[in-house]
Amino acid sequence: MNVQFINPFLEGTITVLQTMAFIVPRAGKPYLKKENRAKGDISAIIGITGSVVGSLALSFSETCIIKIVSNMLGEDIKTLNGDIKDAVGEITNMVSGVARQKLEQDGVVLKAAIPTVVTGKSHTISHVLGGPSIIIPFETDDGPFVVDICFGESNGQAHQS
Repeated sequence: MNVQFINPFLEGTITVLQTMAFIVPRAGKPYLKKENRAKGDISAIIGITGSVVGSLALSFSETCIIKIVSNMLGEDIKTLNGDIKDAVGEITNMVSGVARQKLEQDGVVLKAAIPTVVTGKSHTISHVLGGPSIIIPFETDDGPFVVDICFGESNGQAHQS
């Protein structure tokens, strides 16, 4: 997987969380994830097609996403609820948008599907390509989350997720 396609999604994640939630996430060391089990309590996954094909997932611990969404909405949210689920999908959509805009400046044109949100302990994430993904762990003062990316070269055909 080409770093050229990963870095814009990491930059997009940091930009969106700093701008929308006033949180500065700290990136950890990337690693290869070979199983489908999510690394958080709530995740959103979005399929991406174009010059490359694949998917992006953001997976948050409960404490982390509650703080992020509380900051975004200016409310003190206590538990995972519908607002949290909606926000996770929208955060993933915004991260995808920022990353796709950065990539477009380099001539890489991508389109994104609508995010799907999944909750629950030990839920799974199935990437469009079905193979191993790259996990970039992040830490915040209120808990961890991960960016989970799986991309491959497009064979020129349109892929739908």
